[in-house]
Amino acid sequence: MKFAISYSTPFFGVDPDRLVACARHAEQCGFEALLLPEHIALYPGARLGAVEMPPALPYPDPLDCLSFVAAATERILLGTGVLLLPYHHPVVLAKRLATIDVLSKGRMRLLTVGLGTLPGEARATGVDFSTRGRRADEAIDVLRLLWAGGADGVSFAGEFFAFDSLCSFPKPLGVDRLPIHVGGSSRAAARRAGQRGDGYFPGGMLTPDERSAQWELARSAAADAGRDPALLEYTRWGSIDMTSDQVEAYAAQGVTRIVVGLTSAEPDQQRTEMSAFAGRFGLVGPVQ
Repeated sequence: MKFAISYSTPFFGVDPDRLVACARHAEQCGFEALLLPEHIALYPGARLGAVEMPPALPYPDPLDCLSFVAAATERILLGTGVLLLPYHHPVVLAKRLATIDVLSKGRMRLLTVGLGTLPGEARATGVDFSTRGRRADEAIDVLRLLWAGGADGVSFAGEFFAFDSLCSFPKPLGVDRLPIHVGGSSRAAARRAGQRGDGYFPGGMLTPDERSAQWELARSAAADAGRDPALLEYTRWGSIDMTSDQVEAYAAQGVTRIVVGLTSAEPDQQRTEMSAFAGRFGLVGPVQ
């Protein structure tokens, strides 16, 4: 089992020293990765389900933050949970992700993408909310095409993106594609993960039966697309105080990675939580 830390910038703030301190301690504790969320724009009345989001929540750009973290760490992988793919142009995004991967010496390896659920956010970026899924599918194809393309250039003609003989350098470090995990809470997201993704990261509010059904759907979609379902990674949310029995139950369901969030914005408490978790699961000896 792999374990990653989710750093909630909207609630912990955007203090650079605290972000770096958290990332460094997570690295010392043996966590695989640090994940950051994304919202490009909020507005009064924006809601996630029944919860209204305070419009002044500070959501910094996750890729800029991860580049900053990369300069202050050595081993921890960099990830998003989730990047709102339909609101990024894939030609620009391919360059940004490859650049971070090169500068971090191959650590931009836990990109998780989603569609976004706020109609106003789509309008703000000029995206028709109803087209998010199709745009995301095309964007994944464009990213991989550009990363794999050589000096002769590559071409693409889709519903949303089109270009001829385009070259995108630098390339990701030592690979022709970066892993792209798909996050979401819908069966459409599960199918997308199976058809195009390197893994599935379902939302945390699903019922156990629905979560199981979506994972099976992702695997069957992979098989139908001629892909090996065994290669799909399965990421789930967990808690920083979870027990070994809970982790074993996740593993029995096929989970390969657990992402845990911190409960406090205070650096001392964050270090204590990460150290206790690392000691409990043998990531390293408990770090003080």
